[in-house]
Amino acid sequence: MKTALVIGTGLIGTSAALALARRGVTVHLADHDTEQVRTAAALGAGTGEPPEGSVDLCVVAVPPTYVAATLADAMRRGAARGYLDVASVKGGPHRELEAMGDLDLTAYIGTHPMSGRERSGPLAASADLFEGRPWVLTPTRDTDTHVLNLALELVAQCRAVPVVMDADAHDRAVALVSHMPHLVSSMVAARLENAEETAVRLCGQGIRDVTRIAASDPRMWIDILSANPGPVADLLADVATDLESAVTALRELQSADESKRRDGATGVESMLRRGNAGQARVPGKHGTAPTVYEVVAVLIDDQPGQLAHIFADAERAGVNVEDVRIEHATGRQAGLVQLMVEPRAAAQLAVALRERGWSLRQQ
Repeated sequence: MKTALVIGTGLIGTSAALALARRGVTVHLADHDTEQVRTAAALGAGTGEPPEGSVDLCVVAVPPTYVAATLADAMRRGAARGYLDVASVKGGPHRELEAMGDLDLTAYIGTHPMSGRERSGPLAASADLFEGRPWVLTPTRDTDTHVLNLALELVAQCRAVPVVMDADAHDRAVALVSHMPHLVSSMVAARLENAEETAVRLCGQGIRDVTRIAASDPRMWIDILSANPGPVADLLADVATDLESAVTALRELQSADESKRRDGATGVESMLRRGNAGQARVPGKHGTAPTVYEVVAVLIDDQPGQLAHIFADAERAGVNVEDVRIEHATGRQAGLVQLMVEPRAAAQLAVALRERGWSLRQQ
């Protein structure tokens, strides 16, 4: 791939363009918002000048609602030798293109990089946004091998991991692992909108984890959900059934009848255990089977260099920190750093950190 046209200079389009440009591909940028094109170009993502003739690959990075029309326009004017989109839904756009009847769909492949951020627009873009992340490819029996290879080259240039799926299977999967969780996160966050300030001040890491994705742009999510409403609605119906069961069980726990309280406890325990089982299936580090780590919690001051010193001391102790979380203290310039390590290394790290003057907390 020597030349590419990226249509849509938001977060995903600009990030892909930055990755390609960094690796020597001549990238042309297009967007209905000329200001976004100028911003992306200024970041080094490519040029806002139109290409002379066809490029090797056209990447369509517009909202799902506009994918089919944008692709059709590019294909009819022969903008490229291969075409792909990066929308978060795949089945609908492909069916729209088929319905048009006058397009050579051998030159097209649907794709979806499983990466993003709460922020949108070119200023949120990064050349390494996709590094190590799954990038779904949905070829059909008609997809030309050359086009599939171009898509694989794009994935490789972005240092992502290719995953081949059927388009409709992809849409059901992202409804489960992305779209439905986003709505549930928003529903939980909505409970905080009119909550008393004294309650909100008690927010800890748990509520931050659950509501983090609720900070995303609603307009972007309306586009996503409008393109995949059926599978998301089916999953939410299942969640609603579980919620009804949970409400019934909790009401039973309030009962004066001991038998009902036992039933309620059993119902709540069943729900929690199902949650344990589901969470245990979430892939762990580097996509491998999940690993249970032990937490070494360290109290630190909110000052420059504190984290660097902790990591340096962990290195001196010969311990690899697998993951890290920070819980900030309320009303104090301090926080609790939770270092996740292999269980066999936890005691070794705790001893080393104490010897170097760190204050540890029991978890």
